Amino acid sequence: MIKSELLAKLVDMYPNLLQRDLERIVNTVLEEIIDALSRGDRVELRGFGTFSVKSRPARTGRNPRTGEAVAVDEKTVPYFKTGKELRDRLNDN
Repeated sequence: MIKSELLAKLVDMYPNLLQRDLERIVNTVLEEIIDALSRGDRVELRGFGTFSVKSRPARTGRNPRTGEAVAVDEKTVPYFKTGKELRDRLNDN
């Protein structure tokens, strides 16, 4: 599902709210998650999962085309761990 599909579903679920208001709500939630992660904070959505940031150390990689060694810098990456309720719903076939 992409953001426009999510907005369309929300518009169908909440016809009393304007689409632009729902779009502003979705964008605000996503921006707050991004801002918290950029500060290094965790974001926990009970039943859904936890967003956090992990640091990957610098390493030596390989160029797959030439096999040449390439230095890969240290980087910070987002990490998501599913919540128990989400895992349970996915595994209840």
